[in-house]
Amino acid sequence: MPPLQISAFTATSAVGVGKAPLLAALEQGRSGLRANDFGDAPLPTWIGRVNGLEEMQLPEAMAEWDCRNNRLAWLGLHADGFIEAAEAARERYGAARVALILGTSTSSIGETELAYTQVDRDGGFPLDQQRPRLHTPHSLALFVQEVLRLEGPCETISTACSSSAKVFASAERMIRLGLVDAAVVGGVDTLCGSVLFGFNSLELVSPQPCRPFDAGRDGISLGEAAGFALLERGTGALQLLGYGESSDAHHMSTPHPEGLGAEHALDDALARAGL
Repeated sequence: MPPLQISAFTATSAVGVGKAPLLAALEQGRSGLRANDFGDAPLPTWIGRVNGLEEMQLPEAMAEWDCRNNRLAWLGLHADGFIEAAEAARERYGAARVALILGTSTSSIGETELAYTQVDRDGGFPLDQQRPRLHTPHSLALFVQEVLRLEGPCETISTACSSSAKVFASAERMIRLGLVDAAVVGGVDTLCGSVLFGFNSLELVSPQPCRPFDAGRDGISLGEAAGFALLERGTGALQLLGYGESSDAHHMSTPHPEGLGAEHALDDALARAGL
């Protein structure tokens, strides 16, 4: 496939807002994990929690979209000059020629969990929770679309852990087919009860900081983050050369014991990149 340039990108996580603190944490071998302090009855585990989201407020004009996930999206969009790069692309190509493709597993479900704790005796939500566009998996993309004032294709991908990787594949197809000239891609997920207790019910959550690839590893540590990238035709310092996708249908939550799904996806990516 012809390469696409990644002309802007940003990432916000438990180690800080933007690329600089992430790079510093990697160079220092420093984790963003801390003992779980999320929720009224925290599980005995470790989490990657972004500081300050509880105190954040969206602009009044965006009050309809207020929730933890969209606050993190707002924080991420304003890091590393990304929102300015996206706005420049909108002016360059036109709002209808820039796609928005975002991945999320839970979107605003944390706010929906809160809403269900506030129902009245007749089962009705309080007025401030009667926001039907917020309580959907598409909430994140609709919110970011409004922030960036984009009018092109707007897509949500929710395929669990692969969600924010698959956005690059969808963007490449849209650009290659001439549907758009550029695409804002990325993903945002935040901590919520459904995620923490859901993974715990699968007996996948470690009671200590996770140790990837360690022979004594005993589970995962969950966190929250926001990341965005701008894809356009052409070449640059950072490029998307290829991507790969597969669906081995081995099991609902467990990969093939020989890793065949991952192998097929990697082979596909290398073939597209001509490597």
